[in-house]
Amino acid sequence: MNRIEILGLPLDPLGFGEALERVEGFFQTRELDPVVTLNPEIVVRAQEDPRLAQAVRRASLVTPDGVGILWAARRLHGLDLRERVPGVELTLALLERGGEDRSVFFLGGRPGVAERAARYAQSRYRTRVAGTHHGYFEDPEPVVEAVRKASPDLLLVGLGERQEVFVEDHREALGARVAIGVGGTLDVLAGTARRAPGWTQRLGLEWAWRVGRDPRRWRRGLRLVRFVLLVERQRRR
Repeated sequence: MNRIEILGLPLDPLGFGEALERVEGFFQTRELDPVVTLNPEIVVRAQEDPRLAQAVRRASLVTPDGVGILWAARRLHGLDLRERVPGVELTLALLERGGEDRSVFFLGGRPGVAERAARYAQSRYRTRVAGTHHGYFEDPEPVVEAVRKASPDLLLVGLGERQEVFVEDHREALGARVAIGVGGTLDVLAGTARRAPGWTQRLGLEWAWRVGRDPRRWRRGLRLVRFVLLVERQRRR
């Protein structure tokens, strides 16, 4: 299906299997293909952050991560998208498919998290680890150079709100085939964070579960409210 637009940002209305096959095809190209897993928080932040908006618009694939995006596609375009394509699920599927034939660079998290995530992936999926680096850096150039030298097939970027812009700013220098902003997925792989229970995902309450476990995330709840208001305003227009 052709791309649609959610509040000025593109969205590829694909199911999980279709998105996975699209990413698999990116490994056959030489240029870096960025993948963005779009959620309401990114959409709201992009309304005031031109660099983030550009990063999403220039991504090779933008998947619906979050029930809010599915809801917005229905409200704005009448599309009944039934499947989310979350970053954590996409990452696990790519690691499982790639095995030892796919090199992966793990970038992000607190010191030690990327290394633990890489060891788990190596043990569980036989992943060929191209390199690791924590996400607590101020000068990106040495990190970009480390990734470039490693030349990974897949770059997993867990830099929180910086991740999409980081990939966009350095896409010509990173030397990877595919780069995905994966948020807290490295913490999940490392065992330092729990995945939300299945029932919260089925009911679309994953965000509420995370806010309940960590009240510092309350801003995300406010962004979700703003997202709903923006979608309804756009629909009225």
